[in-house]
Amino acid sequence: MKREVYKSLRTISHVDPLGPGGPLCAGCGGQLSLRLFHKALGENVVFVNAASCSTLLASYPYTPLSSSWLYTAMACAPAGAQGVRDAFDILKAKGKLPAEQDRKVVVLTGDGAAQDIGLQSTMAAIYRGLDFFYLCYDNESYGNTGFQTSASTPYGARTSTEPITPQSPHGSVHGRRDLFEIWRVQKPPYLATISAAYPLDLSEKVYRASQHNGPKLFIALSPCPPGWEIDPEWSINIARAAVECGIWPLKEAIHGEAAHTYVPRKFEPVENYLNRQGRFRHLFEPKRDEETIAHIQATVDEYWENARRDPLLHPLPRAGEERGGGRDTA
Repeated sequence: MKREVYKSLRTISHVDPLGPGGPLCAGCGGQLSLRLFHKALGENVVFVNAASCSTLLASYPYTPLSSSWLYTAMACAPAGAQGVRDAFDILKAKGKLPAEQDRKVVVLTGDGAAQDIGLQSTMAAIYRGLDFFYLCYDNESYGNTGFQTSASTPYGARTSTEPITPQSPHGSVHGRRDLFEIWRVQKPPYLATISAAYPLDLSEKVYRASQHNGPKLFIALSPCPPGWEIDPEWSINIARAAVECGIWPLKEAIHGEAAHTYVPRKFEPVENYLNRQGRFRHLFEPKRDEETIAHIQATVDEYWENARRDPLLHPLPRAGEERGGGRDTA
């Protein structure tokens, strides 16, 4: 992706729309992504929050956000976003809302609502062509209720509903559902995967999405210190490792045409990502689970091999663009 606006870390706004003192966990990958996302999106934002960990962020009457916040149940955040967007459009049509006071509407949700409970209302919003941003912070579990398995839980991970037992020693044996492809088949104006470890890539994608009207999806890999059993200060390093080993591809799709926006010069082994997380500890202790580790590595290798063959998901950046090299890292 050739960056038009965010060409160095100095171009990221110093104005922080998310103040200190919030109640979310230290090192929360979702909050890190939200902060960068909000900086790139700018002011005049209404967040419609599906019940999730992030609901704790704005507890009436206190909020660290400089923007507006509406809380909904898990299943209906896109429907709530429709009401907010319609209200603004009606006020503008009646001349009661100046254009400069209009608001961007953002659904903020975890992967549980995005992949499962709220998927129906999301598909309906895409079908209607709702002009909104949809930010899914993906911590690969139902993190707010005890780290149960979600459709985003990766193969081999331990969760509270898929514990390690003699009968089930490998962790989850279901591959994660591909939310990117579920959206892409609808051919919305814009969708992307992002990571707080690559702030320029993230910020440029928010800018590019802002040039389009209609549904716009962002899926942010969000390390969860208590759920993934990592130290809070490791969150960015873990997020970076996921990209550098190929488990979390950074990509975008415009009206269904997809391309990767960053490709490591050399892919790291997946175990460099797995072995620092407690949810994968059983793959290495008390003895290595070679079968499961090999399966995860083979799945990643197969993804990138298929990407090279698919002209709509070609992993190499376009002519004149940088393939990768670590310049865009937090």
